Amino acid sequence: MLKSVSRAVQLAARLSSRSSASTRAISPAPRLSRTFSRSIWSLSGSSGASSGSRPRLLTATRALPTLSCGCGSLHTEGDKAFAEFLSDEIKEEKKIQKSASLPKMSGGWELELNGTEAKLIRSLAGEKVTITFNVNNSIPPQLEEEPEQTQKGQEEEPDIVSTPNFVVEVTKQGAKNSLVFDCHFPEDETSHGEGEEESDIFSIREVSFQPEGDTDWKETSYTLNTDSLDWALYDHLMDFLADRGVDNTFADELMEMSTALEHQEYIKFLDDLSAFVKCK
Repeated sequence: MLKSVSRAVQLAARLSSRSSASTRAISPAPRLSRTFSRSIWSLSGSSGASSGSRPRLLTATRALPTLSCGCGSLHTEGDKAFAEFLSDEIKEEKKIQKSASLPKMSGGWELELNGTEAKLIRSLAGEKVTITFNVNNSIPPQLEEEPEQTQKGQEEEPDIVSTPNFVVEVTKQGAKNSLVFDCHFPEDETSHGEGEEESDIFSIREVSFQPEGDTDWKETSYTLNTDSLDWALYDHLMDFLADRGVDNTFADELMEMSTALEHQEYIKFLDDLSAFVKCK
């Protein structure tokens, strides 16, 4: 009986000793965590202590190549060279600019501008004709010339001409919808040599009835594509436009106006880009 009691007392003592050892092993962990946090805070330079002999852990090791500017934006040597290039480019573009104002259209067309979009409006005999075009992406890509032609015309650069797609909307009083023509300048029809037979310098691509003044082309309205259209019907459609002042003379003047507007917007873009780079 005494031996049993003695074993029970010894077992209880060993269990108590293990429990105390486990508690001591776990308790220092929070102190290690707080000590490490203070080390990070002090190395970051936020503790107020002198950092002359202590490395900064949370700051950049080297500064970016910046120039001082009151706007607080990033400026590099590359930005400086970019700004100088833009300044020279703007001067050159203004030298070749024919006029600061846009050429006028004959035929009594009224002009409305909204950025790169232009509208030409004409009213006659109860009808309203509206021409809409946008100069964005209106410069045809420059084709590579043959070496012989390049050597002959090396000193003369080709003129840049804007040939935008344009939409003609004809509205009649009392009509439910407007007759809308989607027109464009084919690349092989925009220039003619001497002695060549005069042909239309623009073409009708599609014709459709659309709600008056609706800027979005309704896909649910029937659209007549002229690729496979009978030539007699196509000629009547072209005559219909010519009777309302949309002919070769109009198309030539439209290209001239569009070219001037595109160049004007290009110079304005360069001015804005220069101011952005310089941060003015």
